[in-house]
Amino acid sequence: MCACACAHAGAVHGTCAKLVNKFELIYSSTVKKIISVLLKYGLPIALSVLLVWFFYTHVDMEAIKQSFNSDFDQWWWFIPIFIISIMSHVFRALRWRLQLQAIGVKAPLSAVLDSIFGTYFVNLLVPRLGEVWRAGYIANRQKASFTKVTGSMVGDRLTDTVTVLALAVITFFLASSQVMQFLNMKSGNEQQHSMYTTWWFWVAVALMAGGCACLVWLYRTRDLDGIMGKVQKVTRNLWEGLAAIAKMKEKKKFVVYTVCLWGCYYTTLYLASLAFDFTRPLGAVAVLVLFVFSSLGMAVPTNGGVGAWQYAIIFGLAIYGIGTLPLGKVYDPQATSFAWVVWLFNQVVICLLGIYAFIHIAIDRKHIAQGRTLVETSGDGLQL
Repeated sequence: MCACACAHAGAVHGTCAKLVNKFELIYSSTVKKIISVLLKYGLPIALSVLLVWFFYTHVDMEAIKQSFNSDFDQWWWFIPIFIISIMSHVFRALRWRLQLQAIGVKAPLSAVLDSIFGTYFVNLLVPRLGEVWRAGYIANRQKASFTKVTGSMVGDRLTDTVTVLALAVITFFLASSQVMQFLNMKSGNEQQHSMYTTWWFWVAVALMAGGCACLVWLYRTRDLDGIMGKVQKVTRNLWEGLAAIAKMKEKKKFVVYTVCLWGCYYTTLYLASLAFDFTRPLGAVAVLVLFVFSSLGMAVPTNGGVGAWQYAIIFGLAIYGIGTLPLGKVYDPQATSFAWVVWLFNQVVICLLGIYAFIHIAIDRKHIAQGRTLVETSGDGLQL
């Protein structure tokens, strides 16, 4: 009887140990998911609030209002800006549709355009969530693989990253004289130095060359472990994404759409500079500098780039004499008014297009359910 009791106690202990281990696994998994969600979505929202508060404490609202009333004298330039902003979304939809067709997803242009409109609207509410929603919507509508659609979306964003980097390099050389003039003025050097004779230029070249060499090594070397293994995986995925674009049948169209897309982005900022009295004399190259700075600012994970976009614009304008650097306790009212007016207008456009997109999606779903709209599915995915 004692042996039976011991066996029973051992069984109970083993069951309890299994339950404890299972609970620990569930608890650990739940905590990891919560931390992941907070880092992906909570941190960007907190950063947005912090940057807005930071800006509010560094601006003179009355001076900004006066600048807006006196300098914003050709507001009608924002009418063509509105039209060109819509066209930029159309070109992005056309470009992504090529990538979707390459993986067998034949979504109509109207659905792809809705997904683009909706992406920016969702990102304005929760940063980076729009891309997930975009892939989910198309995968759900076309009954396609969510993984494949997400891969094409990553390729779309990767193209944007490469484009911004290329524009940054081109702009650096085009505006080198202005940048050097600004740096010489700030350092107190009366003699003008060439960019190519500065130590930091060659350090930058060495760092870029070293970075490229590291990327090639990570791609071609054997599989690594730990953190380096994760970096290697990201590097290979990025390269494969670019290689997939290069192998597309209609890559010429892809390049044309990319040029048109980014041309629209640049044109909207250039036209916006014509709407203000103090930015009108800047010229095409100066606006290109602002454009590159603002594009890099959009990489900061905040709602619609709020804070980072404005800071980048104000910094760029200071290089061309509108404001001073380093930025003081109170930012230049002219530069601040320009940055906020242009950014707010873009967000209004995004909101209007987002509302249209979700209304049209609801109508489209109703038509599909009624059989009035036929969906050409790929048959390789599950409905989300």
